[in-house]
Amino acid sequence: MAAPLLIPAARLRPPLLDYAPAGLPAFDSLAGGLPRGAITEIFGPPGSGRTSFLWTALATAAARQEVCALVDATDAFDPDSAAQAGLPLHRLLWIRCGGDAERALKAADRIVNDGGFGLIVLDLADLPLRVLRRIPLVCWFRLRRAVEGTPTILLVATPQPVTGTCASLVVEMQGAQALWSGPPNARLLRGGVFQLRPRKPVHQQTASFSARAQWAR
Repeated sequence: MAAPLLIPAARLRPPLLDYAPAGLPAFDSLAGGLPRGAITEIFGPPGSGRTSFLWTALATAAARQEVCALVDATDAFDPDSAAQAGLPLHRLLWIRCGGDAERALKAADRIVNDGGFGLIVLDLADLPLRVLRRIPLVCWFRLRRAVEGTPTILLVATPQPVTGTCASLVVEMQGAQALWSGPPNARLLRGGVFQLRPRKPVHQQTASFSARAQWAR
């Protein structure tokens, strides 16, 4: 696979925001990392690498000795797989919401306002799009106001963009190539190579990263 074309991160960054690495070198070179005091939205279909991105970002933040929170709207998080992938669970607050979008939004609002978290992930990726489209825009404005001026990264995962103008960085996730091992008659899925592209700020370049099969939701 050809190496991704990169441009200086400073050209993509909105002003006055501090950035922290997500832990994916190609993404960090392309977008500059994840902005603190702002909302970042990543979106894509199942198999596009959303979970890989989230787990890597959480593990990277935990390695910086930051406390993290995961608001899990559909109870999709697998602690055992996450631990095997290198995420230190003792630095993670896991909030299960049982498929209730309203509960997930209220939980995210509460912990953003409580403070003390380096990275908060709001995982809405497995909720039906019709449910996400009913979320009032005022909810996103409220979260944006709550996180502004703080050192917290608020990372939202969705199947399609729903945060409107409230996200400072919007990234599209795309599945690109499956990686297999073993003979042709007994192949095992080893992982995948995924692509991502910043959609806000608008940019035409992409970055690529690889992930093991257990990471590839």
